[in-house]
Amino acid sequence: MNLVKSVLSLFIIAGFAILFTACNEEDAPLPVVATTFSNLPADPGTGFNPNTGQPTGLTRQFTFFSFKTGEIVAHADSATSKWDLGFNGTTIIVNSNTSGPGRSQAQIVNGIFDELMEAPETGYKTDNDPAPIAGAPNANLAIPTGSGQGWYTYDGAAMVNKPTAGKIIVVKTSDDRYVKMEIISYYKDAPANPTFTNEARYYTFRYVYQPNATRMFN
Repeated sequence: MNLVKSVLSLFIIAGFAILFTACNEEDAPLPVVATTFSNLPADPGTGFNPNTGQPTGLTRQFTFFSFKTGEIVAHADSATSKWDLGFNGTTIIVNSNTSGPGRSQAQIVNGIFDELMEAPETGYKTDNDPAPIAGAPNANLAIPTGSGQGWYTYDGAAMVNKPTAGKIIVVKTSDDRYVKMEIISYYKDAPANPTFTNEARYYTFRYVYQPNATRMFN
């Protein structure tokens, strides 16, 4: 009888140990994702005007991206909350309000990417129906477009768009997770010194995605 009780006790202890381990595994935080995404096509077109450097043969479609999966989202899912940001040319939309059915928000923070260790608590915006401002059709986007207005500056002499140093895009996703993102290049394969002959409308960016319920990026 004592042997039976001992065996039962061992089974009970083992069962609690397994349950305790399972609970701990479920409660364990997910690893923070820090990576670079290269050559996201943002309606690159089929060619460019050699006199102006402007692209030709555009589709006018956005490319949608999910930080949770780290992948491009199919156009068939454009009316869902599966994506966070949409890219078309220099315009970046956020999945919320007038741009999509999600709850994503964003803001641009000035600083050094590696030194931003915590996402801001406030200051996030959605994409509102833009006001008809001459020369600024996307004035009310959460991530402003236009040279010197958001993430890039246009170099008229070289006819290229260059990411503005110190501009960090911080995103609050639809499921209340946080991302910091820095655009590295607007040209295919991220050339160090692009010219208007380089293929444009290909984003290379690095980002840190916090999959847990915290604003900390570590």
